[in-house]
Amino acid sequence: MLTNYVYKLRPNITQSTKMNNWVDMLRSHYNWCLNDRLTQYAQQFIQGDYCSLRTKAEACPLTCFVSKNGATGEPWKNSSDKNPRRNAGMIQDAALPELKKARPWYAGIDSTVLQQNVKRLDIAYKNFFVGVACRQGLGRGFPKFKNRSNFTSFTYVMGVKVQGSKIYLPKLGWMRFHNSRPIPNGFTIKAATIRKRQDGWYVSIRIEDKTVPDYIAKPLTEVKKIIGCDLGITKLVHLSDNHQIENPKFLTNKKTKRILKIRQRRVHRKCQGSKNRKKAANHVGKLHKKIADKRQAYQWFVAQKIVFRNVDAIAIEDLNIDAMKRRCKPKIDENSGRFLKNGQSIKKGLNRSISDASWSDLTLKIEYLAAKHGKVVIKVNPKHTSQKCQNCGHIDAFNRDGEKFICTECGYMSHADINAAKNIRDRAFSIVRVDYPELKRPKNRKETSPRSLRANVVSLGT
Repeated sequence: MLTNYVYKLRPNITQSTKMNNWVDMLRSHYNWCLNDRLTQYAQQFIQGDYCSLRTKAEACPLTCFVSKNGATGEPWKNSSDKNPRRNAGMIQDAALPELKKARPWYAGIDSTVLQQNVKRLDIAYKNFFVGVACRQGLGRGFPKFKNRSNFTSFTYVMGVKVQGSKIYLPKLGWMRFHNSRPIPNGFTIKAATIRKRQDGWYVSIRIEDKTVPDYIAKPLTEVKKIIGCDLGITKLVHLSDNHQIENPKFLTNKKTKRILKIRQRRVHRKCQGSKNRKKAANHVGKLHKKIADKRQAYQWFVAQKIVFRNVDAIAIEDLNIDAMKRRCKPKIDENSGRFLKNGQSIKKGLNRSISDASWSDLTLKIEYLAAKHGKVVIKVNPKHTSQKCQNCGHIDAFNRDGEKFICTECGYMSHADINAAKNIRDRAFSIVRVDYPELKRPKNRKETSPRSLRANVVSLGT
């Protein structure tokens, strides 16, 4: 089993200064490697090769590091592998000793940290090309140059040791940390990621014990009870058993919005580049971190409240949240050419509320806890779940009026979101029966009616 534990570090002034310097140097190295690959691509595939009149052979105008005529020599390694060609990551990794000679201050950084910095760029490239190949709109864009706000971590893969409330990090020495969660016996440290946040340094330790089996979800053949979950804003979660979970709105409540506005105004009033402006900006960052910590703690509470119910599976909607928060298309007047109102100013508040609810993180926590307790999470298509009548199956946009649901066909009345949660539950049951036909009940005239179908779903334990 492989898992992660997060602790807060307690470095001294020397160690904190050294880690700050490491982050700055690693960010510069990451940007240099990215620029080197971009230059190599531009020169090789845009400019092209040419024939040298002096050597009467093919030549290449490449001057970057990962080129075939660059400082590392030929991109072929002397080995018996079937595919001996080295990629850009392997060439830049092999050039780290040359970097330390040319820039002696990089010798103070642990070698595995520098190697993982190159691997970090390789993973960014891989994610981009996987997203392009799948064409699923996963939001994995092309690697970008990093700045101080989005590059705040580095990773060790060996040499990390833990003894009591002290941790040893190569080239940094022994460091105290808050041992709030002891590492279980039998687990070994595989990697450690050091990350800087607004209130200090944190370490995420990856531990593994191969003797402990991974979490195994319950097969669909054993699923008898399913609970449907409809995510919302007024209430965070609506369950198919008529239970609702409150949404505290940690960021969008009146008090927090006022405090955030005051602190942001203080930053704006300070001179740019001054120390006072950095202090004021740090206060804003601490407030955002406090909000994020509260949200995360509450989401774990909500996930436990859902997973610990007497059910075999949890059904949730497979939402495309990025598309939901996408900007409205502009409207242009045909006569004057001016932009008309398209509702984006109103949608801005909705997008902020969706981000504050953080449905994606809550879904991940539910999936993790469900797998940990041997349950399964079923994602269903969210189309028309809030417009479909749970009683007769009639679909109409006029069925819903805010939080009220009144079917225009049969007159069925219910809470709109709870009705949606029940539709999600029924769709999960249909998925289970399609995947395993032996679970289907024999069809007859009585069971084909919508009311009897609903009775069958209820009889399965929901």
